[in-house]
Order: sequence, then C-alpha cells, then structure tokens
Amino acid sequence: MMIHEIAPRSGVAFELRQGQCLKVIDPQGEQVADLLAFAHEDTDEWLSSGRTIDYASRIYLSTGDPLYSNRSQVMLRIVEDTVGRHDFLLTPCSAEMFRIIYGDKQPHRGCFGNLAQALAPYGISPDRIPNAFNVFMNVPVNGETGEIRVEPPLSKPGDYTVFEAQMDLVIGLTACSAGQSNNFAYKPIHYQILDHG
Repeated sequence: MMIHEIAPRSGVAFELRQGQCLKVIDPQGEQVADLLAFAHEDTDEWLSSGRTIDYASRIYLSTGDPLYSNRSQVMLRIVEDTVGRHDFLLTPCSAEMFRIIYGDKQPHRGCFGNLAQALAPYGISPDRIPNAFNVFMNVPVNGETGEIRVEPPLSKPGDYTVFEAQMDLVIGLTACSAGQSNNFAYKPIHYQILDHG
C-alpha cells in the first residue's frame, strides 16, 4: 500500500470511505498528528471531542474506542494502536497560540492554519474547525489540581494507530507544528489508506 508523507509543519485533507482504514504512522518518533473528520455528505457533522470523551468516560483513547460525531454517530473506530496515548485535550496550534504562549513575533500558522487551507476545497471554513484528535500527543493531567503538562510523545519510530471509517468522511491530518508537543523537533507524519479486508 502506498505511504503518503505529510511534511513537517504542514497538513493535508482527503476522503476516506466507510470500511476503509487510515493508518497514521510516526516514522521518526515523538511527532504528533492532528486528526479531524467530517461527514462527507454533510460537513456540519464533525468529530466531537466532547461527545467522544462523554461516552468513553475517559480522556485517553486507544484500541477499540469509537470516536463520535457532534450528532452522536460513530465516525471512526481505533482498531490497532502501538502507542496507547492520544487525546482530545488541546485545540490545533495556531498563529495566535504561538504569539500568546511562545511569544513569537512572526508566528507559524500552525495546524489550525494548515487544516484551514487543506479543508477549504471541501467548503469547510476556519470557524468550523473543532478540537482535533491529537494522535500520539502526551498530556498528563494532575488528578488533584487539573493542571496539564505537554510532554514528549511516547511514540517511537514506526509506531502507528489505525482508524476504521464508520461512514464516508473528509479527513484533515497534520504533522503538528508546535515545538512543545513534539519535543522541539519538527518531523513528518506518514499515512496509508487501507481497503477493508
């Protein structure tokens, strides 16, 4: 199967049909990928962090977990996972985030900007971009205070997560642009589209 590469600090959008699987691969290790999904037939239905966390009753998701839409329909299901630490906790990094958190004077447009550009041909405007599923992201939460820390991903070179589409989808996927999320090194993300069976 063909392996596609997302260059460091960039993003893509593509269609994924019901029954197909998306394999997201970290070729070099410690690199986050932001994943969005929209229903192909009606892009007002999108992957929902709130619905998914509500129904799973936990913030870290892995093999066997369904990922729900804002209409409580299963969009994707995690069918294989070699890492086991992913979450919906933080929104896609953006130029504004780089200014506010990092103090950048000429900030990168981040995953938000990359996703907005990639999804525009599908009629999805920037204001409709929700929280992403943060593949490989490692955000421990203090159980007493609720404080969060962004730590290096647990993914090693070649680690991957496989998602099975439960409906026809438009996918947005990035190689994350935030230094803190990726142990301050920007690397590519690979992905494959695998036909059912």
